[in-house]
Amino acid sequence: MGVSGQVVARCLDEGRPALVGYLPVGYPSVASSIEAVRAITEGTEGRGVDLVEIGIPYSDPLMDGLVIQHATTKARARGVRTRDAFAAVEAVAATNATPMVMTYWNLIEAYGVDRFARDLASAGGAGAITPDLPPDDCPEWFEASDANGLDRVFLIAPSSTEERIRLTMGSCRGWVYASSVMGVTGTRSATSDAAPVIVERARAVDPGLPVGIGLGVSNADQAAEIGAFADLVIVGSALLKCLDSDGVDLDGDLNRLRTLAGELARGVERSRR
Repeated sequence: MGVSGQVVARCLDEGRPALVGYLPVGYPSVASSIEAVRAITEGTEGRGVDLVEIGIPYSDPLMDGLVIQHATTKARARGVRTRDAFAAVEAVAATNATPMVMTYWNLIEAYGVDRFARDLASAGGAGAITPDLPPDDCPEWFEASDANGLDRVFLIAPSSTEERIRLTMGSCRGWVYASSVMGVTGTRSATSDAAPVIVERARAVDPGLPVGIGLGVSNADQAAEIGAFADLVIVGSALLKCLDSDGVDLDGDLNRLRTLAGELARGVERSRR
């Protein structure tokens, strides 16, 4: 099942989906981004995210919307490095939440596949989400993740064929990331009609593998709506927008992060089933 899968199973046993928060390392700075990931685990009134998806800034992001691109471009210009993600992983691992990384494959290859898996596991990471990595073209990642006990999370989309969904889910360990829209990430005023459809298609293939929905969740009501049928509710751009002072008012930004994380947590609690 994997560590992240165990977290999701525990949340589902409580009658609610797991809440996943995404933030990139290095924005507004490495140090402040570490404070930010801690903030979303704290939330308010003891309610924050269950899993933290730590993004590693990349020069050519395929699925990141403008909010994330803006932040990661600044992070790269300020000198963030792949190894900085492991410091953020360690910070989350010291809380009640579970850390994972979201990274494009070129960064893992450049760092060294075995070294990356070893350092991620040593920092306390549960695994990696690799949005651009085809599960049928990465034997080295299977070997390295297996050797270090890491979860593998691949993506499926509304355009995925049944055969592709079966292959992808069979390659995952922990859970599968289901993109609910065709396009890049970003907050939306309404959730996608395709979201319940892709979850239903995934469950028809493997009812035992948890399915996470991302791309567009921006508030507690949407979190509750998605949580009524998904096993994980993934929020990114809405959280990142809380850091819009670019570090000028970090205390205020962190308070906004805690508040939103708490509201989202209460949102998924409303979707008890």
